Amino acid sequence: MRRATVERNTKETRITAAVDLDGTGAADVATGIGFLDHMLDQLARHGLFDIHVRAEGDLHIDFHHTTEDTGIALGQAFSRALGDRKGITRWGDALIPMDETLTRVALDASNRPYLIWKVGFSRPKLGEMDTELFKEWFQAFAQNAGLTLHVENLYGENNHHIVESCYKGLARALRAAVALDPRQAGAVPSTKGVL
Repeated sequence: MRRATVERNTKETRITAAVDLDGTGAADVATGIGFLDHMLDQLARHGLFDIHVRAEGDLHIDFHHTTEDTGIALGQAFSRALGDRKGITRWGDALIPMDETLTRVALDASNRPYLIWKVGFSRPKLGEMDTELFKEWFQAFAQNAGLTLHVENLYGENNHHIVESCYKGLARALRAAVALDPRQAGAVPSTKGVL
């Protein structure tokens, strides 16, 4: 059972995040930030993960703390669900077209977190959300899920398409990386013997 639930409570946010790595793509997400909810729905649907997130944060200030802390809590849930990472494929990548946009995502579920973010936006906001917060979410998620994560928007004009292709790319690459490899027979996919 590759499932986990994390609760994160600070003076700024209160978050519960749960994931089932072997789910059906069901999402039950309410962060108070509509666009972030939409992106987490994409992560669940295209990764075939069941994701449950409830977040209450200091949205009267801005969306920063809730966005970042949701990435932290969901990343921790993914890491706990992966456990010792035995038997996983480990690597995954995706090339995601979305109309005029093309984004490449590659990752290693190595438990060595690192983010390369080569994504630019032509506007400071997408709806009510600051576009700079998407990097914050991906950074928090990668650090806490233990992912070496490279996200690069190759080209695109529509900011909605650009960010959505990043989340869909993460979903597809992560789905491939955490899939159980029957040829691994429960072994850790590393010559070190541990991830």
